[in-house]
Amino acid sequence: MSRITTPTPEAAPEASQDILSAIAAKLGRVPNFFRVLSNSPVALGAHGALSQALGKALDVKTRERIALAVAAVNGCEYCDAAHTYTGFNLAKLSREEIDLARQGKSAEPRAAAAAAFARRVAEARGKVSHADVEAVRAAGFSEAQIVEIVAVVAENFFTNLVNNVAATQVDFPAI
Repeated sequence: MSRITTPTPEAAPEASQDILSAIAAKLGRVPNFFRVLSNSPVALGAHGALSQALGKALDVKTRERIALAVAAVNGCEYCDAAHTYTGFNLAKLSREEIDLARQGKSAEPRAAAAAAFARRVAEARGKVSHADVEAVRAAGFSEAQIVEIVAVVAENFFTNLVNNVAATQVDFPAI
């Protein structure tokens, strides 16, 4: 049971309702994470802005691998379930790639470098080594893309923290 109220979209604060309606239109429903976040229209709007901006960074497979790696580091069951679902259905990652991503790995060398770096950023809370940065750079990631990896890690840290604090009830089907 969630430790923070998970309001129905209709019971959410009025200032959150337009965002929740847009989410429902896009996804066909409002996942529990967004319902919990809707308690704060400010936090819901901030997450939406960051998520929308970072949706233009990197590719969807890389973003999903990062989300899975960060959820594993932070022990976020909700985000693991959500990104297993979206990784499989949206990014078209195989079950094997999803399992590898949780470990900060991939069978694809460039993807492996991004996932390993993201996992290292999460584990070290950003205090990575010069060698960590050089490894992702050597895999072909630009300075901008390295910053984007860090930004996607930070975005996922936020969602992991909210879900871990709230004990958000998982509402994604098992893959």
